[in-house]
Amino acid sequence: MPPTVRCSFFRVALVALLLVALLQLLYLSLLSNLHGQQQQRFAHPAHGGTVHTESRWQKEHKEHLKSVLAGGGVLDASGQYRIYRNLVTHEEGRWGNVDVALASHASLSNLGHLEELVQRWDGRISLAVFASSSSQAKLATVLVYALAQLCPPVRQRVSFHLVCQSGDMAAIPELEDQAEFARLRTCQSVFAKASGLGTNVINYSGNASYPNNLLRNVARAGVKSAPFTLVVDIDMVPSEGLRAGFLALVAGGVDPRTVFVVPAFEIRHTRRLPGTKEELLRLYQVGEVRAFYEELCAKCQAPTNYSHWLNLPDKESTSKLGVAYLVDWKDPWEPFYIGGAEVPPYDERFKQYGFNRISQACELNMAGFSFAVLDSAFLLHKGHKSPGDFHSQKEAENRRNRQLYRGFKEELKNKYPDSSRRC
Repeated sequence: MPPTVRCSFFRVALVALLLVALLQLLYLSLLSNLHGQQQQRFAHPAHGGTVHTESRWQKEHKEHLKSVLAGGGVLDASGQYRIYRNLVTHEEGRWGNVDVALASHASLSNLGHLEELVQRWDGRISLAVFASSSSQAKLATVLVYALAQLCPPVRQRVSFHLVCQSGDMAAIPELEDQAEFARLRTCQSVFAKASGLGTNVINYSGNASYPNNLLRNVARAGVKSAPFTLVVDIDMVPSEGLRAGFLALVAGGVDPRTVFVVPAFEIRHTRRLPGTKEELLRLYQVGEVRAFYEELCAKCQAPTNYSHWLNLPDKESTSKLGVAYLVDWKDPWEPFYIGGAEVPPYDERFKQYGFNRISQACELNMAGFSFAVLDSAFLLHKGHKSPGDFHSQKEAENRRNRQLYRGFKEELKNKYPDSSRRC
């Protein structure tokens, strides 16, 4: 072969090899970019395909979320439920030595109520979320993370805990299951998604018993550093300025065996929730607002003495929150209240409907606590409660818990043998 032909052949071969190498590099680059996009979607389930720079909070809490899930949670005392504590935690803030936090609980279908709660409560919130299946546990995981990512008030002040059945394990959903959350870009869109999960859902219905008292204890433990805690249901909203008013009230110190009762009401329409007692009274007079549980169980709230509270002398708008009067506990009173660290935990054997809060108030009475009713603070349940709002098994659950309550009261006699009080 002539030298010129051999040279041309080698040049062609060399160019071909270089072309193959460039194509391989291009292929590897495309694969790397695709993998990076998938990793970005995992890191930010609440955002679309746009690449975002992770903040320090996002990086830390993404790793924290992975760590909590990898730990598998812990089982409750009964072995029936799995608890993932501090699944997502709020940013570090400056909270005083004397502070009051809010603890609440919710099924996944009621999580949308958190939106109004964070608007009205300006302090820390600890929320225990119940997922009744493994698919709900995955959905809850990505939903609370999306809320924390896109909603500054949630990120700054709310800590989430997840409770599911012992046989269910929470995990980050697969990428294809995150698609619906990847399109959410605003806080309002995430809350709208959360609210949509509650459409046509009857409270406490489902395949798993709703462990309300366990959830309350998990939520309380999430803010144990706060000297005082207000425990409410997720669909209740506190009056404006309650936290600041209470902190001013207890600034000089209080008896640790006193709980501060916050009178609870129901409002028919929720387009405009009253924030002050003056606004509440106007709506009460026209029938839009009524005492909590007025139709379902009036005696369960009767000792609050709504007539007395509603007719207290008018206070100036600038007046400080105070104690209006003391109340003796009477069965079956189940008040909502602000309490300190000495308040006993809720009995976790009570689930579903009936006697879950009554049992705890009964123990407070046996333990020697005093009940002080606040004069201008209140809680508001969104919607009038009626018998038709409940699932078909409500009465059966009530009977079962009534029997449990009878045994519980006998146990308290042994737990507090020196108490002169009875339930």
